[in-house]
Amino acid sequence: MRIALIVVVVVALLVLGAGQLGLFSGRMPDDLGVREGRLEPPSRTENSVSSQAALHDGDGARYAAIDPLRYGGDGAAALTKIGRIVMAMPGARIMRSGPDYLYVQFHTRWLKFVDDAEFWVDPAGGVIHVRSASRLGRKDFGVNRARIEAIRARFAATG
Repeated sequence: MRIALIVVVVVALLVLGAGQLGLFSGRMPDDLGVREGRLEPPSRTENSVSSQAALHDGDGARYAAIDPLRYGGDGAAALTKIGRIVMAMPGARIMRSGPDYLYVQFHTRWLKFVDDAEFWVDPAGGVIHVRSASRLGRKDFGVNRARIEAIRARFAATG
C-alpha cells in the first residue's frame, strides 16, 4: 500500500513538472487568422468551439457550434472591450490585436495546456465570430465553450 502511494505521488510530481516545463503546451498553430471572411475550421474532434461551425461538416463541427457575440455600435470598440475582458481572465495572453481581429492564448495554471481563441468582427452581420480550440487532446470537456460563454456573459453585462 505504501509503495502504491509513493508511486502515485512520484507520477503526479513528474506530470506536474512536465507541465511546468511546457511539455503539454502543444505547437502554436501557423494557420490562424481570417481568410475570405472565415476563421479556421473547428477541430475534427470535440475540443473546440466555432461560431462558423455550420460552414463545415463532420462530428467536430456539430460539437463546436456556438453563437457569435452580438454587438451594437463600433466593432473595433466592441473588440477592445473583449480584449479587456479576456485580460482579466487567468492565463490569458493577447498575441495579436487589431481593429477587427483578436488572438488570445489561454494557459492553464498547473499543466500549462494552451487553448487558442480568435475573435473576428463581421460588421456586415453585426457579430463577432469566435473560434477557440485546445492544442492537445481529442476532448476539452467543455472548457472552450464555458470560457466563451463566460466572455459572452461579461460582454453583455458591460453593455
